[in-house]
Amino acid sequence: MTPGKSFYGSIPVFRGFTSLMEPKLYSPLPDDWSIGVADIVDSTKAIAAQRYKAVNMAGAAVIAAMTNALEGREFPFVFGGDGASFAVAPDDLDRAREALAATATWVREDLDLKMRVALVPLAAIRAHGLDVRVARFGPSANLSYAMFSGGGLAWADAAMKRGEFAVDPAPAGTQPDLSGLSCRFEVMPASRGLILSVLVMPARGADPLAFRKVIEDVIHLVERSPDAGRPVPPQGPELKWPPQGYDYEARATRRGPLFKRRASVLAYTLFVYLLMRFDIKAGGFVPKLYKQQVVENSDFRKYDDGLRMILDCTDELERALSERLAAAARDGVVRYGLHRQDAAMMTCFTPSALRSDHVHFIDGARGGYASAATALKAMVA
Repeated sequence: MTPGKSFYGSIPVFRGFTSLMEPKLYSPLPDDWSIGVADIVDSTKAIAAQRYKAVNMAGAAVIAAMTNALEGREFPFVFGGDGASFAVAPDDLDRAREALAATATWVREDLDLKMRVALVPLAAIRAHGLDVRVARFGPSANLSYAMFSGGGLAWADAAMKRGEFAVDPAPAGTQPDLSGLSCRFEVMPASRGLILSVLVMPARGADPLAFRKVIEDVIHLVERSPDAGRPVPPQGPELKWPPQGYDYEARATRRGPLFKRRASVLAYTLFVYLLMRFDIKAGGFVPKLYKQQVVENSDFRKYDDGLRMILDCTDELERALSERLAAAARDGVVRYGLHRQDAAMMTCFTPSALRSDHVHFIDGARGGYASAATALKAMVA
């Protein structure tokens, strides 16, 4: 393996989310890497049409396609609700381009959404005085998630939205490898009052130390709440049959007419439902252990040049967060968006249910991160 490819795996994993803003945890990406970015155009309209699952499925598809293109090798990525971002070594750049192009085509043809995608050289980001630094946060012993700092990811996203560094969609009919992508679990109702989507970004020209202090204050407020606000129930989310997202899962499979793929997914998910419902062990699959890992591996808080969280919280915690963020915004330190809803939702990437590193992306079930981003943009305007 080349030094570039082994870079991410060499970064130590940190466990305590409260140390998120510690600069020494972050390592600068190698100069010859690139940043991949993707998002759904007009996601606000899709959400207004209550197409929450489709939007989340599109964002998670980017990560699934990239993981499968890299044959399961670890790489740094972050799920943003209506999109995703990642970093890629030069040897994998062609694979990344193909995966992004194919995913954009699949999103258009199978989800009836428009996805823009781009690959931004790190050199272009650093030429503008910004950086991309990466840390690895371990929510459990099973896996780690990437955290990004330095301002470069936000710059790459803005460049993509200006039409720069665009990756053209693949020809019609091109299908990415989305093996392992699903959204079978039911939505997760709030148990403490409400599900709050939180998005906090630095204000333009903000003092970095002041911004760090605000993020640390927000995290400490959340850490004092039960289970740090995790929106996934301790016993795992509810599973019903047929699952709500079976049609999306069928569309993510690669071969045969859609009606046959739907039938296949329905049959397989019935088998899984029965195993989970009656706690039946099969071929090394232990339902109770898998449910525990689903809870532990849930990706409900992250940092990618700004703080993103989906919290199950009380009205009191929401007020405390709102007051702290409003004061910081008045001081010119942050831009932020909050969005209230009554439930959270989960989109899963499980290349193998026999391994412990399956990934479960959390968003709000009634608008989530995209609606929080809309509130943030309204604040700036």
